[in-house]
Amino acid sequence: MNETREVVVLRYGHRPGRDDRMTTHVGLTARALGADRVIFPDNAGQSAETVRDITGRFGGPFAVELREDQKAIVRDFEGVVVHLTMYGEQVQDVAGAIREAVGLDEPDVLGEASAPRDLLVVVGGEKVPWALYERADFNVGVTNQPHSEVAGLAVFLDRLFDGAELDREWADADRRVVPEATGKTVVDADGDSEGTRGDSEGDGEDSEGDGEDSEGDGEDESDEPDDRD
Repeated sequence: MNETREVVVLRYGHRPGRDDRMTTHVGLTARALGADRVIFPDNAGQSAETVRDITGRFGGPFAVELREDQKAIVRDFEGVVVHLTMYGEQVQDVAGAIREAVGLDEPDVLGEASAPRDLLVVVGGEKVPWALYERADFNVGVTNQPHSEVAGLAVFLDRLFDGAELDREWADADRRVVPEATGKTVVDADGDSEGTRGDSEGDGEDSEGDGEDSEGDGEDESDEPDDRD
């Protein structure tokens, strides 16, 4: 979302079949709430295609990558690394420090702000190695309670951008949603109405479902560090 820095979301780990919907929603949330790019594990091709399809229809820019070298991505990242984990410092306590670290803080009395730096936000998909906790510049928790990693990512990005991501303009979109109190109106990029859509077509154009994790009870197994690595 920013010209001088890149915000990248890394989905660390993916279990095909079990994690397909959640991994897809990590990508959709990253796109909708201000990140510039998402990196999925190389076995999450279905999720990558869904996010690319949404970007093609509803606009960008937003990049999607499939990579197998996740440990190397974290280790070699030249910028600030944030790891979202239930066990981290509370987001409301460290958001200001993170904003300053990446150059999103307010200018001081002399009109100067911190220099922009790239940011990698790591969202675990299975048990993550303890080395990730040690490598991260910030281990950040949203409420320190068990819940969805997608919710944690959404809250973190909103705190990072201080709400500015909600007013983002989308480029090269084929269609856009018209905000209204009732109804589901979608228009094409030229403003011609496509009509009001019924419930059968879904709320988010998400071909994988309604966003509910059919397997989960709210606890995120990915937050448990794996001491074996």
